[in-house]
Amino acid sequence: MRRLPPRTLRGQLTAGLVTLLALACLAVGMTTALALRGFLMGRLDEQLSASAGRFAASLEHEASPDADNRPDTRGQAESTFGARLLNGTVTQAAVVDDATDRPLHLTPADRRALAGIPVDGSGHSIRLSTLGGYRITAVDGDDQDILITGLPLHPVEETVHRLEAVEAVLFGAALVVTGTAGALWVRISLRPLQRVTARAAEVAGLPLASGEVAMPEPLPDTDPRTEVGQVGTALNHMLGRVEDALLRRQASEERLRHFAADASHELRTPVANIRGHAELALRHHGPVPGEIRHALERIGSESQRMSCLVDDLLLLARLDAGRPLEHETVDLTLLILNATDDARAAGPDHRWLLELPEEPITVTGDAHRLQQAIGNVLANARTHTPPGTEVTVTLAAEPTGVSVSVSDDGPGIPEELQPEVFGRFVRADHARSRSTGSTGLGLAIVHAVITAHGGTATVTSSPGHTTFRLALPD
Repeated sequence: MRRLPPRTLRGQLTAGLVTLLALACLAVGMTTALALRGFLMGRLDEQLSASAGRFAASLEHEASPDADNRPDTRGQAESTFGARLLNGTVTQAAVVDDATDRPLHLTPADRRALAGIPVDGSGHSIRLSTLGGYRITAVDGDDQDILITGLPLHPVEETVHRLEAVEAVLFGAALVVTGTAGALWVRISLRPLQRVTARAAEVAGLPLASGEVAMPEPLPDTDPRTEVGQVGTALNHMLGRVEDALLRRQASEERLRHFAADASHELRTPVANIRGHAELALRHHGPVPGEIRHALERIGSESQRMSCLVDDLLLLARLDAGRPLEHETVDLTLLILNATDDARAAGPDHRWLLELPEEPITVTGDAHRLQQAIGNVLANARTHTPPGTEVTVTLAAEPTGVSVSVSDDGPGIPEELQPEVFGRFVRADHARSRSTGSTGLGLAIVHAVITAHGGTATVTSSPGHTTFRLALPD
């Protein structure tokens, strides 16, 4: 079953207005038509009462050439019907035609209908097969017979139908005019609501997730006495609260960014000193106990890992702060070749495949950062897949830019982890040892670098197939 498309509020209000007016016109038309019909029926009943069955009484005389013995049609309107019943049987029936009577041959159904008329002097409507609709009254005659007189309903029905036609034309024109004027009036009345909708859509299109956001100006002329004005006032209050929250968040992010940058910068020197002293102690010419040597080696290893963490944090802080990147022509083909060679040397147990176009592909950007981003994706594939995994690096030109895809046939990324895989300090196994040297910032750096270049970083993963795709503009 097809669902009807949703209608706008303007359409609903206009349709409701026209519907109510149509119902009102219908009620007025039916009332006036019934009133006119009742009035005309009353006039017919008065005429029937005034005739007092005179024409029907004259039918009991046999027709003869003598004019004095013919039925009395004096004062009778044309098409007046008369009939005489004796013992429930119609004995004579005629209709006035051109001031003379014309005998009628009634069908059995007509005779039964006439015999069923109550003898109460009131008007009753019946339909005769030979004449059509008639208003009939029956009274007692002087010879124990029943005298029936009738007048045609055709003039009444014609007058009522003419009134209905006139009302249909007038009411139809009124509906068209009212519908057009109502639609215009509703459109003008809903202009403030359209401004509210436009402003809400403008806010919805703003990048509210991060960074400094410039909120639009409040809506002007919001009259709280109207429903639309109340909506506009509520929207202005909401925009004010959102703007205040965004300013607070931006200030908090700025403080955190500065803290991370300052802390990373300040930590670089002491970490380097610790590492240098550990290496110096290990080069001591005298005998060094095994436990002391092991401790110094662990100090050197952890200080090196801490140096990498500090460098990553400092890089992310600079990228968050919007530090400008280098804008130079970068040969992505050569860059991927070098990055894959490094990955092959670090992970000889993996199978590394390349799918590169015949012609070199270049982009504009920071070669060092792009090298780091692609290297991090390859390191992620090497670190989180078992030996023997096949990793394929693909470079392709697209209509909107260039894409670098890194696919592997490893175990895949858990579905619940995929939405946040580019987050900071995100690890597939939160309980695993840190002995691999992973800081949990590799993919976060990938996302930050590609985003800073105006591109996108995405991932699709299922058991046996994972693909990281880096899209860069030309």
